[in-house]
Amino acid sequence: MISAADRTHLFTEYYFSKKLREIRQLKEQGRPIINLGIGSPDLPPAPEVITALNSASQRSDVHGYQSYQGLPEFHQAVKDFYGNKYHCQIDSLDVLPLMGSKEGITHISLAYLNPGDKVLIPDLGYPTYTSVTRMVGSEPIYYPLSNGDYLPDWDQLANMDLSGVKLMWLNYPHMPTGAQSNLSVFQKFVAFAQQHQILLCHDNPYSFISNETPLSIFHVAGAAEVALELNSLSKTFNMAGWRVGWVVGKKELVQPVLQIKSNMDSGMFYGIQKAAIEALKLGDAWYAHLNETYHKRRILAQKIFDRLNCSYAEGQVGMFLWAEAPKDGEEFIEEVLTLYDVYIAPGFIFGDRGKPFIRLSLCAPEEVLNEAYNRIK
Repeated sequence: MISAADRTHLFTEYYFSKKLREIRQLKEQGRPIINLGIGSPDLPPAPEVITALNSASQRSDVHGYQSYQGLPEFHQAVKDFYGNKYHCQIDSLDVLPLMGSKEGITHISLAYLNPGDKVLIPDLGYPTYTSVTRMVGSEPIYYPLSNGDYLPDWDQLANMDLSGVKLMWLNYPHMPTGAQSNLSVFQKFVAFAQQHQILLCHDNPYSFISNETPLSIFHVAGAAEVALELNSLSKTFNMAGWRVGWVVGKKELVQPVLQIKSNMDSGMFYGIQKAAIEALKLGDAWYAHLNETYHKRRILAQKIFDRLNCSYAEGQVGMFLWAEAPKDGEEFIEEVLTLYDVYIAPGFIFGDRGKPFIRLSLCAPEEVLNEAYNRIK
């Protein structure tokens, strides 16, 4: 056998990759599994977006390689989007299109981290922050989040050994807990990064789901000197499979990311960029309908957790509901899967502190959520 690279021993196959394969096998055996574990939007993009893709695809001159930096119209659409929806001006900053923000985590890490560098990662947090950090030979250092509001515990953070830390991930609205942040907290993040000369990377794909106060890290004065922000069309515009995202930041900070990206892909298809531009132009009615849909689903998800005797905080945003299970989260979700053919994600995949917790996705129609509720006795 030809041996795999040593780095493959640093992490296992992504949890959901394995679990979805298991669920497919159960379905093939005739089990009517309801999957409430994955945050993959089930709703379609707006009709205008589909029309833009279809129209652009009819052209004969757009099927070759595209610019690594994307269309100028895409750049402007992102800047207008920040101005109109975040009420945040980023005209002086650079925009670099990405094949989704998940890929951006890899690009940024490759662009900035050397073997042995340390990376501050929230505990709890998106597992890709850890896996990519290890992939590039750097060391993940987990910073504590307070119980309940899942905001940084600044006192504990101040007492941590920060020698060798080069990069820090933050993610609000927070995944998996649905916790919100505010401008004051973002100001503390920026001041912390400035004090310790750390690159601050805000992963920001959940801003507009059930959230009335979307924020960008660039609301904070001086953030552009130390911060990059990732964003995505996957959640807000139901375009997860399209793989459209971007990184925003000062030109000098974005340029190393472009150097990496330009050696890893060959640009984004013209038609997808034109469709993304239309998505970014959508008016308030789009967001209102989206939030109304998720609000109704959240109520049903809460009923499911009530029936399962799980406890959850009110006021969560995003497309999940996070709750504490009556026992170990992984053991509990396996019982639910066995007894009711309903799959809910365990919290341990987001960090050790998540072991008592579970996460239910709202990316399912109301009739499916009702069916899950009715199965649980």
